Amino acid sequence: MLKKLDEIKSKAIDELSGISDIKALEDWRVRYLGKKSALTQVLRGLSALPVGERKRVGASANETKDMLEAALAQKSEELKETELALALERGGLDVTLPGRPIPLGRLHPVTQILQEICDIFASMGFQVVEGPEVEWDYYNFEALNIPRDHPARDMFSTFWIDFENERGERPMLLRTHTSPMQIRIMEKTRPPVRVVVPGKIYRYEATDATHETMLYQIEGLAVDENITLADLKGTLYEFARRLFGAERRVRFRCDYFPFVEPGAEMAIDCFICGGSGCRLCSNTGWIEIMGAGMVHPGVLRGVDYDPDTYTGFAFGMGVERIAMLRYGIDDIRLFYSNDLRFLRQF
Repeated sequence: MLKKLDEIKSKAIDELSGISDIKALEDWRVRYLGKKSALTQVLRGLSALPVGERKRVGASANETKDMLEAALAQKSEELKETELALALERGGLDVTLPGRPIPLGRLHPVTQILQEICDIFASMGFQVVEGPEVEWDYYNFEALNIPRDHPARDMFSTFWIDFENERGERPMLLRTHTSPMQIRIMEKTRPPVRVVVPGKIYRYEATDATHETMLYQIEGLAVDENITLADLKGTLYEFARRLFGAERRVRFRCDYFPFVEPGAEMAIDCFICGGSGCRLCSNTGWIEIMGAGMVHPGVLRGVDYDPDTYTGFAFGMGVERIAMLRYGIDDIRLFYSNDLRFLRQF
C-alpha cells in the first residue's frame, strides 16, 4: 500500500508540471484529489488494514494528500498570474476601469418609518423599549382592564399558543398590541415614565388592502405627577407636525379603549385635499392615525401606582398605516409581498 501511495504521488507531480491551463488543472484535481480518486480509495480502505499497518498507511496517505493540495494551490496561482500577464499583453484587460458595482441593500419602508417615529419621540425625552411577542393573557388583557368576559376581547381575536396551565387554561398568545409593555414597564419602574414601544403584533383576521395578520405597532406611555390631557395633545400634535409637515392640523375625538379614560382618536387634516374631502379621507377631510387617552386609574392601581398622585397618557399607532399615508400606498399587502420593484422605491 505504501508503494502504491508513492506511485500516485510521483505520477501526480509529473502530470502537474506539464499542465498549462485552468481546465486541465481542474481535471487533474478531480483525478487525484476527487471523491473517486485512487488516493481517496486508499483512505477509505484503511479500516480493513491491520492496526499497525493502518497507522503507517494513514499517515503516509494524509501526507500525500496535503502535499498534492499544496502543489495544486501553488500551480493555480501560477496559472492565474500567467493568464493575467497574457491578458495585459493582448490589451484585453483595462486596469483603469472602475470596479463592478456591488448591489446595496436598504431598509424596508416600514423600518424607515418606525425608526423615524422613534427618533421623534426620543427627541422629546421618551426611551425606546422592546418587549416579547409571545405574551401572557394577564399582560395582554387582564392588567389592561380587559377581563375574560369583556366585549372588547372580540376586537382582539388572535393566535393562542398551544400551552395549558394546571387549570386547563391557555394563557399564552401572540400579543395583539404592544400595550402589555405598559404594565411590564410600570411594574419595574417608578415614575416618571416616558417610553415608546415598537414591535410586531398579531391579529387573527382576514387579509385585505387595509388588514394584515402581522403588523407593526408603536405604543407610547408617559406617567408622572400632574400630567394632563393637555400634555397628551401637545405631545401628539408636535409628533404629527414633525412627521407629516409643520402645516398639519390635528383633531381629537372621543373614542373607547378599555385601558384609558378618557379615550380619544387622533386625526390629521388630509394632506391630499387640504381638508375639503377626497377619496383618501372618505370625503371627511380628516385621516385617523392613532388612538390615545389618559391611563385608566384601574391600570395604575394594578401596578401599585397611586392614581391620586400619578396620572399619565398612552397612545398607539400602526406603523404600516403611517407608512401608507406617508408614501401614498393603497394596499398594506405590498409591504410583505417581497416584490423588489415595490421595495426599491423607498
